[in-house]
Amino acid sequence: MFKKQRALIGSLLLVLIIALAGCKSKFEKLRTSGDVAKKYSEAIKYFNKKDYGKALELFDDLAQRYRGQAEAEDLFYYYAYTNYRLKDYTSARYHFKQFADSYPNSARAEECRFMAAYCFYLDSPIYSLDQENTQKAIDALQLFINLYPKSDRVAEASKLITDLRDKLEEKSYANAKLYLTIGYYQSAVIAFGNSLRDYPDTKYAEEMEFLTIKAQYLYAKNSLEIKQEERYNAAITFYEQFAERYPTSKYLKEAQNLKKDCDNGIQETKRILAEAETNVKLAKKIEEEKKAQPKLVKDTTAIKN
Repeated sequence: MFKKQRALIGSLLLVLIIALAGCKSKFEKLRTSGDVAKKYSEAIKYFNKKDYGKALELFDDLAQRYRGQAEAEDLFYYYAYTNYRLKDYTSARYHFKQFADSYPNSARAEECRFMAAYCFYLDSPIYSLDQENTQKAIDALQLFINLYPKSDRVAEASKLITDLRDKLEEKSYANAKLYLTIGYYQSAVIAFGNSLRDYPDTKYAEEMEFLTIKAQYLYAKNSLEIKQEERYNAAITFYEQFAERYPTSKYLKEAQNLKKDCDNGIQETKRILAEAETNVKLAKKIEEEKKAQPKLVKDTTAIKN
C-alpha cells in the first residue's frame, strides 16, 4: 500500500514538473520568436493577469522593434506601468517621462507626467538620508502643476509637495540639533538660523529659537576670554527676541537662566581680562590659548541644510 502511494505521488510530481516545463518552454518560445504581433498581444495579457515579470521581458524586447510605429504609444504606456507595478520606480519614472515627452498631445500625457513625478516621490527616502530625490520630486511635481494648472491631479500633487517639504523641514531640524549635540555650537547657531529662514512656519520654530540661545551661550562659554563678551551678548540678543515672541513658552524659564549665565559670564570674562593686564602669567596663558584656538573650539563656518 505504501509503495503504491509513493508511486502515485511520484507520478503526480512528474506530471507537475512536465507541465511546468511545458509552460516555461511555451513562454521561452514566445520570447525568442520573431512574431512581434503575437508577442505584443501576449505581453498585454500577462500585464492584465498581473504577471508583470513576464510582461516586462516581452516589453523589453518589443520596445526597440515598435519604436516609431503606431502601436508604440500603447506599448510604452504599458511598459512604464509594468516597471511601476514591479516597484522599479527609477525605470518607471524614466519611461513615464519619456512617454510624456514623446507624446505630448496624447490623452495620457498628463497622467504620465504626473506618474513620473510620483515615482520620484515614492523614491524619496526617510528624512535622515540624503534628500536629493526629495528635492527632485518637489521640482517634478511643481512642473506638473505649472504645465497642467487645471488638472484634477493638482490637489494631490500639492499635497505630495507638502509631505516632501515636511521631510526636508525634519531633516533641517535634525541636522541643526545634531550640531548642538556633538558640540559644534557655532555651526548649530548657523544651522538653526538657516532652518528658520527656510521654513518660517515650521512647527519647531519655538524650540529652535530656544536652542539657538543655548548653542550661542555654549559657543561663548567655550570661546577665548577676549571673544566671550561679544558672543555672550549675541546670546542675550537671541534671548530677548525669544522672550518677546514667546512670552508664555515652556522654555522661557530655562532661557532666563541662560541669560543670567550670560550676564555672569560677561562679568567673569571682564574680571579675567582686567587681571591679565597686571598678571603676566595669566596674560601668557590667554595668548597661548589664542594660538591654540582651532584645537580648543569645535567649529565649522559653512552649513548647508
